[in-house]
Amino acid sequence: MGVALRRLVAGLASIVLVAEAAVLVLVHIVLGKATRNQSMSIAGMDPDVMSTATYAMGAGIGSFLLLCAVFLAVAAVRDRAPGTFARVVLVTAAVTHGVLGALAVGLVGWGAFVVLMAILCLLILTLMLYAAQGALQGPGGAPSGDAPGVQDARDAPPPPYGELKPTNP
Repeated sequence: MGVALRRLVAGLASIVLVAEAAVLVLVHIVLGKATRNQSMSIAGMDPDVMSTATYAMGAGIGSFLLLCAVFLAVAAVRDRAPGTFARVVLVTAAVTHGVLGALAVGLVGWGAFVVLMAILCLLILTLMLYAAQGALQGPGGAPSGDAPGVQDARDAPPPPYGELKPTNP
C-alpha cells in the first residue's frame, strides 16, 4: 500500500500543479492585456513595460510549476525519491504556496486559501512519503536494520551509574 500511496500522491500533485500553471498563465495573460488596453500610467511607468513584465511573470511562474510537476511525475513513475535539486525546488514551491496562502486569505478569500493549502499539503505529503521511504533503507538499498556494524542507540543499555558525567561544571 505504501508504494501505491506514494505514486498516487506524487501523480496527483503533478496533475494539480499542471492545472495551476495553466490557470496562472491565463490570469497573467488577462492582466497583461488589461494593462496594455487601459493605456494608463501607474507612478509614471510605461503601460507596455508593465504589460510585458506581467507576461514574463506569468511565463516564469508557469515554467516553475511545470518543472515541479515534471519532478513529481518522474518520482511517481520511478517510485524513487526526488534528487537534491528536485527536493530544493519542491520545498521552494511548498514555501511559496504557504506564503501565498497566507496572503490569499485577505486579498482573495478563503476559497483561494483552501486551494493553496490543498496544493501545499500534496507537496509536503509527497516529500514526506519519499523521505520515509529513504529512511527505511540504508546504504545500497538494504533496510537500515540489516546494515552490519550499526547499532541503534535505543537498543544500547545505559552506562553504569558511576560513568555518568555532568554536562555542566
